[in-house]
Amino acid sequence: MTTHRLHTLHQRSFDDNKFVYPVLSRRSRGLSVGVNLNPDKICNFDCIYCQVNRREESETRFVETERYFHEVDEMLQLAASGEIWATPKFAETPKNLRRINDIAFSGDGEPTTYRNFDELVGRTAEIKRQHGMHDVKMVLITNASMFHRDVVQRGLEVLDANNGEIWAKLDAGTEDYYHLIERTKVPFQRVLDNIAAAAQVRPLVIQTLFMKVNGVGPSDAELIAYCQRLRDVTAAGGTLKLIQIYTVARRPAEGFVAPISDAEVDRIVKMVQDKTGLTAEAYYGTSDY
Repeated sequence: MTTHRLHTLHQRSFDDNKFVYPVLSRRSRGLSVGVNLNPDKICNFDCIYCQVNRREESETRFVETERYFHEVDEMLQLAASGEIWATPKFAETPKNLRRINDIAFSGDGEPTTYRNFDELVGRTAEIKRQHGMHDVKMVLITNASMFHRDVVQRGLEVLDANNGEIWAKLDAGTEDYYHLIERTKVPFQRVLDNIAAAAQVRPLVIQTLFMKVNGVGPSDAELIAYCQRLRDVTAAGGTLKLIQIYTVARRPAEGFVAPISDAEVDRIVKMVQDKTGLTAEAYYGTSDY
């Protein structure tokens, strides 16, 4: 998939909003209403390709829930009325992308670490229904590290009942590469187990970002191990509806990270398809640094 210039404009605010921001998403092929549940920039991963600079202090320390719900309500009204396409940021949006695809829980950290995750997702779903947006998806973009917690399980059930979709991160096939990329104390096996368990309840989308680290992309051995991890999920009875293979499209906080080529993305997609039989899609990067 080619990258439109607007795909690189993922500012964490729209007008005066603190928690809700509209993004033209290359993955959803339309407008995604982003939700930032981690304005404090705290995350249990510290991925080397992340664009969030965690060394800078954040302006906002916590989610002001009533303000958040007000922002969601206003943003969905703006989107439902079509007024958003008249704003300076989106006035040049191509006609084929002028659609509201989803409300995406993502932001500056791992959204499932939010203490009242289930309640927040539930009320967001209610606001979506009030605007008649039954076909608009609710997407959770997650590192899958917290699926085993009861509050997260309840939140996932809310998503299941409200046209929800889970995009679970899996950026590695081996533990060593996992720790190189994610820089976390969360065990790799926990992520693998959580993905496998969640995929047995509902179909998952797996999102994977491959990149050059100090000028070197992932080895073939790493890619083969990655394909095996996907096969492990399906062999355990899980359903993976789509594998998203993409690379760096926005400048990461770490200068030693760079995109792999379009041809390499295509090669990895073909490898995944050949070795797993799963549906995979390519999402290309940008040299616009």
